[in-house]
Amino acid sequence: MINGVPGVGNVVELAEVVRSGFVESRHFGLAVALDPDGKQVFAAGDVDAVVLPRSTAKPLQAVGCIEAGAELDAEESAIAAGSHTGEDRHVALVDRILASAGLGRDALRCPPDRPEDEPTRFRLIAEGIDPEKVRMNCSGKHAAMLKATVAQGQDPADYLEAGSAVQQAIAASVERLTEASTGIVTIDGCGAPLLGMPLSGLARAFSHLATAPAGTADSRVALAMRQHPELVGGKGHQNSEVMRLLPGVIAKGGAEGVIAMATPDGHAVAVKVIDGNPRATTALALTLLHKCGLDVTPATDLLNQLVLGGGRPVGEIRPTI
Repeated sequence: MINGVPGVGNVVELAEVVRSGFVESRHFGLAVALDPDGKQVFAAGDVDAVVLPRSTAKPLQAVGCIEAGAELDAEESAIAAGSHTGEDRHVALVDRILASAGLGRDALRCPPDRPEDEPTRFRLIAEGIDPEKVRMNCSGKHAAMLKATVAQGQDPADYLEAGSAVQQAIAASVERLTEASTGIVTIDGCGAPLLGMPLSGLARAFSHLATAPAGTADSRVALAMRQHPELVGGKGHQNSEVMRLLPGVIAKGGAEGVIAMATPDGHAVAVKVIDGNPRATTALALTLLHKCGLDVTPATDLLNQLVLGGGRPVGEIRPTI
């Protein structure tokens, strides 16, 4: 354990990187697993410490957009809750949300970016197309925020202001789901307001999403993620693969080593790697789900992350919790 890391309290070793039998690196951080009643099944480090959830908060923000008046179908809800890889089908959905609100791509205020999906990125580069806002992985979330803003009768130009009607609605939804209010409001990498929350509160929010009554905004987002995992990430994306391989599980990772998952019965887990490296987060979350009693063997390839040397396996990244 490392005591007193600024901002997150005590952290513990979560994973190690082993190359040819030698421990090359270690990842420290926080990890928590909750049962459906919210009781801790497992805790490593100060799990009530406040973290910035980054894109792991997108499903919660999507709930807020729906509760603020954005009418989104299942595909649109999934892209709003996801960090898409910029494939053409992702862009088409973002365009569809914008068009239904009477808006175009020029209304997006996220930064321009190239697609994470390699074939799409290389194709667009070859075609001489510059980075675009609509290809940025947060554009689905931004489109949903814009649609909610229009539904509120507010000026779309103000949709990223923390005091705007839509951001206040999102904050209320986040606080309801996490059962916590920290007062910490920052700006995410995409330019949208981001609320700090306890890591345990992030897990609690995913539990609420996974078990929400049918027809609620919470349930609609969770169902959309389950039905359309390829829209939450993309081809080969680890979030998408977890949900494809473990039907019923909802999973969402974020920048700086954050991830959360939940099972249909309400077991939920959350991880924050303090150095910000996400390479062990999926394996850590799956390990925690296993501690909750879930059979994660269908996702064994995601649980065992290989270390390569000369293109062949020479070690692994393994959870130590």
